[in-house]
Amino acid sequence: MKKIFAIFAIALAMTACTNAKKEEAIKQAAIKATKDSMRLDSFRRVEVAQQEEKAKIAEEKRILMLSEARAAENAPAATMASPRSTASSSTTTTTTTKKKGWSSAALGTVIGAGAGGLGGALIDKKKGRGAIIGGVAGAGAGYLIGRGQDKKSGRAQ
Repeated sequence: MKKIFAIFAIALAMTACTNAKKEEAIKQAAIKATKDSMRLDSFRRVEVAQQEEKAKIAEEKRILMLSEARAAENAPAATMASPRSTASSSTTTTTTTKKKGWSSAALGTVIGAGAGGLGGALIDKKKGRGAIIGGVAGAGAGYLIGRGQDKKSGRAQ
């Protein structure tokens, strides 16, 4: 009787493990399908937004043309230039974002100088000379690494 229960328990454990693997595979497939559909959905949103922007620009051009035609009918040629210049300047907008905090280059320089100074002081027998040499070398290396990060993030050109 004990052997039957042991065999039954082992068979049950094997079956449970097999089902868990199948369920995990099904979950992974569902996650992948969801990610793919989200990716496609985002592409569709971008396309719709671009089409709406093109339609908006076309509508603005049509309104501008109509207003210029009306102005040409009602006003002399000398006053036609002013509506055209105000319309073009009103559609241009510039936004500037101000960067806050330390740049990666500055932060890398400070961290590199500190680490290099500490390492140089620990390695060299003359503590002052090793700290200075290590600090300068560490600051240079930290600056180069930080500058690379700034270029990747777009903070530096």
